Amino acid sequence: MAQTVRGVVSRSKGAPVELVDVVVPDPGPGEAVVRVQACGVCHTDLHYREGGINDEYPFLLGHEAAGVVESVGEGVTDVAPGDFVVLNWRAVCGACRACLKGKPWYCFNTHNAAQPMTLADGTPLSAALGIGAFAEKTLVHAGQCTKVDPRVSPEVAGLLGCGVMAGLGAAVNTGNVGRGDSVAVIGCGGVGAAAVAGANLAGATTVIGIDLDPRKLEWARGLGATHTVNASDEDVVERVRELTGGHGADVVIDAVGRPETWEQAFHARDLAGTVVLVGVPTPDMRIDMPLIDFFSRGGALKSSWYGDCLPSRDFPYLIDLHLQGRLDLGAFVTETIALDQVEEAFAKMHHGDVLRSVVVF
Repeated sequence: MAQTVRGVVSRSKGAPVELVDVVVPDPGPGEAVVRVQACGVCHTDLHYREGGINDEYPFLLGHEAAGVVESVGEGVTDVAPGDFVVLNWRAVCGACRACLKGKPWYCFNTHNAAQPMTLADGTPLSAALGIGAFAEKTLVHAGQCTKVDPRVSPEVAGLLGCGVMAGLGAAVNTGNVGRGDSVAVIGCGGVGAAAVAGANLAGATTVIGIDLDPRKLEWARGLGATHTVNASDEDVVERVRELTGGHGADVVIDAVGRPETWEQAFHARDLAGTVVLVGVPTPDMRIDMPLIDFFSRGGALKSSWYGDCLPSRDFPYLIDLHLQGRLDLGAFVTETIALDQVEEAFAKMHHGDVLRSVVVF
């Protein structure tokens, strides 16, 4: 029987979010209902509220979540009621051309629940990234549930659902950072700070955090940056070269996603180095550069989708590292909040006051 829970909804572009009744159907074939225990407030949720993703209002926001499977639909075998899971928005299909080539992290046909959750009056809700976890319970495709060690606290586990995985994976998976590498990260908010942590975890010996905000540079130092550059008063390209023997970094990660930061990343890398774009640009942004620059510098220019992660591989591994004391996921949690404080958390995020606010149920 369908359940009614409380959830955070965005009804129109730019309007404050509302805490309302949400109807969660029983799980159908391949689906699962998850009792949400914690959900991070991610910038992507703010993008949804501002109409930056699409205009399919109303949205049920929230996607960086962990919780316990309550019930499953027909045919579900990978998870069962009682399992502690982190939710993901790239539930691989196993059958598309990427999956069949052995690269499921590029899956072109990821799954979401077939049924919509609704408002009390029956209006269908668009679940943010197919999850909608600013709610006491949510309906997802079972493939969006990744089992992890239940000893981990939900408020840190859920962060792997988006921002931390995106940044950490940009370094480890997309950038292929290795032992002894030099890495520069432009933008040290939640995603960039995670990229710093990922570079450190992968064995980079020089990790340079770059930002305009001294608070974010301090966060980067706490997560393993060996050097920081304040872009408001230093030339980013020249400073990165100075810190890397005059050559440039082996890997430069743009966690901002603007033309000017991407060009900084391009020129701050060593010859044949790698640029990774993980910050999300807007559709109107353009770059005008001489083609000879691309040819003469060589190397690789990559975009990172969700840190090129495979949840079934990466989530349990990273949780294990956290439990062993080798990856401090708790460092990303600035504050824990109640469900009715999401709008306030958006304001703090917009002003750069937090790495992550996390809703705890």
